[in-house]
Amino acid sequence: MNVHHLELFYYVARHGGISPAVRQMPYGIQQPAVSGQILKLEESIGGKLFHRRPFTLTPAGDRLYQFIAPFFANLHEVSGELRGQASQRLRLAASTEVLRDHVPTLIRQLREKHPLLSLSLREAGQATAEPLLLRGEIDLAITEVEDSPASGLQSVVLARLPLVLWVQEKSPIKNVKTLLSTDTPISEPLICLPAHETVMRHFRAGLRSLGQTWEPALEVSSIDLIETYVTEGFGVGLSVAIPARPPHAGVRAVPLPGFAPVVVAALWTGKLPAVPTAFLDLVKARAAFLRNAK
Repeated sequence: MNVHHLELFYYVARHGGISPAVRQMPYGIQQPAVSGQILKLEESIGGKLFHRRPFTLTPAGDRLYQFIAPFFANLHEVSGELRGQASQRLRLAASTEVLRDHVPTLIRQLREKHPLLSLSLREAGQATAEPLLLRGEIDLAITEVEDSPASGLQSVVLARLPLVLWVQEKSPIKNVKTLLSTDTPISEPLICLPAHETVMRHFRAGLRSLGQTWEPALEVSSIDLIETYVTEGFGVGLSVAIPARPPHAGVRAVPLPGFAPVVVAALWTGKLPAVPTAFLDLVKARAAFLRNAK
């Protein structure tokens, strides 16, 4: 197989099609040229590598991509090492909340020692981040984890966030027993994240153990929005207790003892380069600070 053809296929597979690949490649090449060379690659292996519309890799294409991705994804790193320079790159995947609330501060700290730092930031949960790590497309992930990390990944738990219910300050609800120990359906409207979110899966499992059900009345996309709508009187909000993060004014937390917490961990593979290692050290220090914060 022609190595240049493999490189073109790497970009096509990584970016989900020939047109987006052309826009993302680090050098200029026209779409017809890419298409023609991909066809030659497919001829050399005797089969299709992907379907065009919608874009999906064939089993052969997926196998080939898994094989070549670590090589092409790490060329930048290796080239810096061969030039005798320490790589200044960090490729990070994390949840929206982590990227918004914590990463900016950590990046400022990291740039004090690595002023030439280049960054690639992606929003991702465990299911998305693990394949990216295994293919060598990111250095580090900070995400909620429900299952044991995939084989070949290393991890460290950063936080265990207990589930809580947000209620208005004036609400008569003082503890979870007043809501969940009755034999009748819960009448309070539930404000929560979508069903696929980790916090919702843990909450439903806890309800099942109590023989209860509680259907959402209002689904929102972020924890901030949950508190906003609780403040406005739309119902009871399901969330997690985040260290050093006070609730909105007029809102208080009702603990959910016995419900599994949301676990946040850092994931990586192999020996981390110097810059991702330094960033991970900063992440661990911030997590420890937040755990001890009042």
